[in-house]
Amino acid sequence: MPSVSAHVALTLAQHVDAVFGVMGNGNAYFLDALETQTDATFTAVRHEQGAVVAADAHFRASGRIAAGTSTYGAGFTNTITALAEAVQAHVPLVLVVGDEPTSGPRPWDVDQIALASAVGARTYTVGRTDAAATTVIAVEHALTYRVPVVLAIPYDVAALEAGAVPAAPAPRLPAPLAPRGAFAEGMLDEIAVALRDAERPFLLAGRGAWLAGAGEALGALAAQTGALTASSALGRGIFPDTRYDLGVTGGFGAEGAMELVRTADVAVVFGASLNQFTMRFGGLFAPGTRVFQIDTAPAATHAHVGGFVRADARLAAEALVARLSSPSSGHDSGGVSGTDSAAVSARPWRETVDVAAARTYEAGDELAPDGRLDPRSAARRIAELLPEDRVVVSDGGHFIGWANMYWPVAAPDRMMMIGTAFQSIGQGWPSVVGAALARRDATIVLTSGDGGGLMAIADLESAVRAAGGRGMAVVWNDAAYGAEVNLYGLKGLAEGPMRIPEVDFAAFGAAVGAEGVVVRTLGDLDRLAAWAEEDPATRRFLVLDLRISGDVIAPYQQEIIRVNS
Repeated sequence: MPSVSAHVALTLAQHVDAVFGVMGNGNAYFLDALETQTDATFTAVRHEQGAVVAADAHFRASGRIAAGTSTYGAGFTNTITALAEAVQAHVPLVLVVGDEPTSGPRPWDVDQIALASAVGARTYTVGRTDAAATTVIAVEHALTYRVPVVLAIPYDVAALEAGAVPAAPAPRLPAPLAPRGAFAEGMLDEIAVALRDAERPFLLAGRGAWLAGAGEALGALAAQTGALTASSALGRGIFPDTRYDLGVTGGFGAEGAMELVRTADVAVVFGASLNQFTMRFGGLFAPGTRVFQIDTAPAATHAHVGGFVRADARLAAEALVARLSSPSSGHDSGGVSGTDSAAVSARPWRETVDVAAARTYEAGDELAPDGRLDPRSAARRIAELLPEDRVVVSDGGHFIGWANMYWPVAAPDRMMMIGTAFQSIGQGWPSVVGAALARRDATIVLTSGDGGGLMAIADLESAVRAAGGRGMAVVWNDAAYGAEVNLYGLKGLAEGPMRIPEVDFAAFGAAVGAEGVVVRTLGDLDRLAAWAEEDPATRRFLVLDLRISGDVIAPYQQEIIRVNS
């Protein structure tokens, strides 16, 4: 007869096709059932944090919920940082864990429910009679609220016979949040009028707009109003017409593009939280800019917002397109994609500026004054050589500016920053694992620093095994914790704890079956050009160990230094 663990595995496999984890006493029966009785794919990682990170990356890359798994006690506590990141980033996933027996904790048990709750994750504990139903509830909770959940199997329950697996209902998912009430409708009317009358309209979209599927509607709205567009770091590529897109806002933005944003007279923000980085610490918009925000959050998320509508980004964008298309709004009712209506000037703002020039970043020199590689020129050259089908996954650290500034991507699900929501590092290598399983048609490109790369080094092997020739990593190796050097070293604090002896990541990669290349000059990147032309089925995972200068500070880091000075 199926066990309680089998009930969990069989039910979970109806909604999840990828599971990542480390086997231990607490999840052995679950993994046995998953492997022998379901079609779900289990991928082993080498550290329990990687189980959650891989499931997190899988969702960000595909939009499909995945699961992680670990044993109880030390296995579970190893997942906490990654669990906190997923909570902060609003990523749904299920973490299946062993737990203390129902008779009470043993010396090696901890209060896992309290620990999960402390970082914002809810725990559902299964029993002998309700394992299948509880599993569905956990999946439903994760998808409804876009958060990770913990699904706990007590040690003395895991192997108990539980009878035939009952038919469990599918998770109920909420419909997109439509604008409701006279206030919301009135505010949409006001936004439509503001866009109609604006001389310099600007649209900003974030990851929430991408998750809502708002790209097409936002493209129509931008064309209809003649607006310039831009995105948050997690919304890159959401606007379909790149000719008038200024790229990423905030510290990752090009200075010329950010100057244009400050000249906007009306800005409408869709599905972006307007955090301090996106807002350039309050300096993104000029004092006279009228800022409206549309989001599913309960209220506006920044003090500069003058009008707020709580709604799904797609539905709100479509409502604005309809308003601006109706005769009563002064627009031609014949369509939503043109820019020739009476309410839009003969030559919209976006056609009077040089967007390409505004988006230009500093080219950098080949070598910095200290003789090490200039990360700007390296990033620019790598961008020229990367495969077009790339999905970029980013660890956290000072280096995050380079990929976000110099490496364009086609859509928000092709650039993910795992760790930045919780301000953590060391989640890069296992991110490759989840993304590789989610996007089997793409080349997965990791961008990581030497500090985070060492912290997660156990899962370098997992990344190489999971991605093979469809994966590569760029390690920005400045022999330091760069963010700390840039902030606290400049304040005169002792730099000893901020420095790392230079590590040979190329050798690390070779040790687990990858090809490693030490890059000291731009010419050394020719190997990437050749690698990109090779057959992914026969080439090896590529690790580029870039020996960069730590003296070149990313613009976003310069903002942080200014604010903290």
